[in-house]
Amino acid sequence: MNAFHTAADLPPEAQVLIAGGGPSGLFLALDLASRGVPSTVIEPRTALDHTRPRAKTTNARTMTHLRRLGLAEVLRDAAPLPVEYAQDVIFCTGLTGLSAYELRRFRNAFQLVPGRYGPQPECGQQVPQPVLEEVLRAAVESHPLVTFLAGWTVTGVSVPDGGAATAACAVVVADSSGASRTIAAEYVIGADGGSSAVRRSLGLRLEGGSAELSNISILFRSKSLASAVSLDPAVQYWVVGSETSGMVGPMDRDGTWWAIVQGVDPSVTVTAGDAAAMVRSLVGSDVDIEVVATDPWTARMLLAPEYSRGNVFLVGDAAHLNPPWGGHGFNTCIGDAANLAWKLAATINGWAGPGLLASYGAERRPVAARTIRDAATNGKALAYHFADPDLVAAGPAGDAARGAAHLALAVKQSEFDSLGLVLGYAYGRSPVVLPDGSALPDEDPIRYIPSAAPGALLPHAWLADSRSLYSALGAGFTLLADAGSLGGVDAAEVFEPVLAAGARQGIPVTVAAVGPSDDGTHLADLWGAAAVLIRPDQHVAWRGNSPVEAAAALSAAAGWATAFPPARPEEPAPSIETRSARVDAVIP
Repeated sequence: MNAFHTAADLPPEAQVLIAGGGPSGLFLALDLASRGVPSTVIEPRTALDHTRPRAKTTNARTMTHLRRLGLAEVLRDAAPLPVEYAQDVIFCTGLTGLSAYELRRFRNAFQLVPGRYGPQPECGQQVPQPVLEEVLRAAVESHPLVTFLAGWTVTGVSVPDGGAATAACAVVVADSSGASRTIAAEYVIGADGGSSAVRRSLGLRLEGGSAELSNISILFRSKSLASAVSLDPAVQYWVVGSETSGMVGPMDRDGTWWAIVQGVDPSVTVTAGDAAAMVRSLVGSDVDIEVVATDPWTARMLLAPEYSRGNVFLVGDAAHLNPPWGGHGFNTCIGDAANLAWKLAATINGWAGPGLLASYGAERRPVAARTIRDAATNGKALAYHFADPDLVAAGPAGDAARGAAHLALAVKQSEFDSLGLVLGYAYGRSPVVLPDGSALPDEDPIRYIPSAAPGALLPHAWLADSRSLYSALGAGFTLLADAGSLGGVDAAEVFEPVLAAGARQGIPVTVAAVGPSDDGTHLADLWGAAAVLIRPDQHVAWRGNSPVEAAAALSAAAGWATAFPPARPEEPAPSIETRSARVDAVIP
């Protein structure tokens, strides 16, 4: 790997220095590299720890981001459990024996859908975080624009007085022996976790609270558990037990499992023997248990008051910490990196206006706040909250208790069926999104209503030629025009003002005619307009019918302007007019 270990090998300067080589830092480096921007990643770990696979859920949105970098299939091939293995979360009283009752099932949890997925080009994938990091590290190793420095830690950042954008930041890095060096960096990205030295250097503190009770993650091996399980396969079993409650799931199909025991007294030290006993209590039988590792932790709900100062930016856990319930933490981190990468690349490549990079925090902080709120709500309904000794009883008392639990567990739907949270976030109030007076769909953690309102994620569709609509998107901005609205006229001719505006300002923009979808739907009907301008991160910047307005929107979405130029009365702006539910091209 392209890694350095001695002070003599450290570069004296870097245009973009990323503190932290976890998922968000590595993704950011690769996204920047895909846009021609080199970066230096500083990561203290020289090897990955496979005994702490905290994040296991890579959702459909993150998989689509990885698809953009050509890594979605690479990750699926590396994942120990294919999507076809299991897609459900099962709440139960145990996994084995006659007392293992299923209480409620959530199907296709975490967007796990075998075959072609509708809402995004990619469905979700269950995969331990160390496996994901291995995939990202391998991609970094093979990319000439990313320099990865293992064994070094960022210990502090000095920001120029007044946060001047023209002066370099002084980044202090140290190795395990205490040897330190200073690297001058034009841009510094703090992707260095919840105890971020970059954030502390800015004088920023995470604000919020923590859960009252702790949890303990247990990684273990068992030769007999898989054959002893009497329930259907599941990606997670939530065990509602009167003595021990929590979660159990397979890590692979070779006998490695994970468990999370919920509601543990944080003052109690859990030995390996205690952990094995907890697992046996969860699964419901005396199966063989070899404890590999234990990891106590407490759910935290924390958010930074700001995401940047000058040319220093925070991403991922350095900016927010949220409970793992729903599996949104790591995915929110990748969303930060994807939002920042194109804006930073645009700034470095010279086509971003002064408002673009400043929009990063304005767009991403509300997403984190919403995600934290939903995860915290789910944290108020953990497995032990539903415990009842009668759940394993025979006869009417047991039937009544299990029926009541089935109804009560409906509150957990938003934790596993959270498409509204995964895809429904929008940047409608962003200063680089052009509002059209329409309202975005109401926020709902479960229900996702596809919308092309400015700020929303581009609604996905499979096209008649079997391609994903997202396959028509370029690396920069993309003006998508409904092919059925053009009347056979070339889209580049109709939207020549957009191409001309891009050429004048150096803004990369592609014009493409698309549609219909594979069910015959005209995309104008899906979008509510004949055309949409899509940002590099696949969110809608503008929608409408006028090529002149689209050209003005391109400039505004790149951070250069905030209003459309008025059309002169003697020279009406060329437009694509809507008639009824169909749209036809009107070429001036």
